Amino acid sequence: MSGFAVPIVAGLLCLLLILRIPVAFAIFLSASLGLWMVAGPDVLMGILQTTPVSAVASYEFVTVPMFLLMAEFVIISGIADGIFRAAAAWVGRAPGGLAIAAALAGAGFGAISGSSTAAAATLSATSVPAMLREGYEPRLSYGVVAISGTLAMLIPPSVAMVLYGLIADVSIGAMFVGGVIPGILVALTIIATVLILVRIDPARAPRIQHYSMGQRIAALRVAGPMVFLFMGVTGMIYSGVATPTEASALGALGAFAIALVMGRITGAGMMNAAYQAGKTTCMVLLVVMAAHVLAYFLVLTSVTDDLVAWVTGLGLPPWGVLIVIYLIYLVLGCFLDLAAILVLTVPIVLPLVTALGYDPIWFGVMIIVIGEVGLVTPPVGLNVFVVARVTEQPVGEVFRGVAPHVLAHLVAIALLTIFPELVLWLPQTMN
Repeated sequence: MSGFAVPIVAGLLCLLLILRIPVAFAIFLSASLGLWMVAGPDVLMGILQTTPVSAVASYEFVTVPMFLLMAEFVIISGIADGIFRAAAAWVGRAPGGLAIAAALAGAGFGAISGSSTAAAATLSATSVPAMLREGYEPRLSYGVVAISGTLAMLIPPSVAMVLYGLIADVSIGAMFVGGVIPGILVALTIIATVLILVRIDPARAPRIQHYSMGQRIAALRVAGPMVFLFMGVTGMIYSGVATPTEASALGALGAFAIALVMGRITGAGMMNAAYQAGKTTCMVLLVVMAAHVLAYFLVLTSVTDDLVAWVTGLGLPPWGVLIVIYLIYLVLGCFLDLAAILVLTVPIVLPLVTALGYDPIWFGVMIIVIGEVGLVTPPVGLNVFVVARVTEQPVGEVFRGVAPHVLAHLVAIALLTIFPELVLWLPQTMN
């Protein structure tokens, strides 16, 4: 029976995902069936009795609810408006300046929220109306907002990085620091794409009014709390002053203080922030539990060892195997969200990648960059649907607007692959 377990589990998992069963429950059910087939009911019950607790009984898991709570307080504070206005004041007069400002706001908001959908929704409500009022091409406006929201997955703090760190058993702090330079590179890639599009057709983005130096300085003062919060959280982790867990708690406290000073804190708002953070934390908990149950099945069936042996036997160079892995992730990103992709693939693929000599921190960052592409490609394209819903525009129009940015992201992926030091240099200098 064990010889048929792997295809049966894979088929059941695909069926459950097609039926829109939540990914954690789909993995639990299919992996449990596989364990029963391979090892019997006694082993299955033993794993189910011990694995869920051991999987999440980690001190570092505290970072998840704390960073999510930090994101909720940031949203309450309305600081995203200040970030966009500050960026618009300084770069708005440049060709495509408001679109560039939206990209910078996406990087800034992502750095303090860690939620790509929240970033996309907030940017849609703040920057898209401003661009449309100035006569910007709608397609350009929707596309830059959808892609800029994905930066929240890459620029720390990032829940996706925490999830990868927990599944792959690597340093979450190193993941955060490793995402800084790639995040800057991807943000510059978005800006370069906007400049190229505007250079091809200047009518896409008319020049806007000139801001005085006083207005620029005033705008910076509004965005100052965001810079302080991001530098505080990331700087403490990089310097070793605080662990990621401690930094997450301080970040949540800092975001609460900002919202309080701005007069945005209410009893109902605090309850909603705690509820939203708790709900997402429970989802992440279930996903991590499911990942560990699946890992037991993979170990018992030697799937990972067989995969490594098979790939080694192909005789492909390491970069050739890496390209195949990238293509698989790009295809998966078109159909699954990043959390599902991480849970399903990391236990299988990471041993293969490390056997080829690649660093697990670098590979984790690369998965997340590829996951950004998945957030804006059909048929799932979660950020695209968020932008379409907030702006009340057809989904197809947003997909067309984001298409040039998808191609530019592939260039960024190539650069990060050719020069892995872009990811690894900062983590190697951490205290």
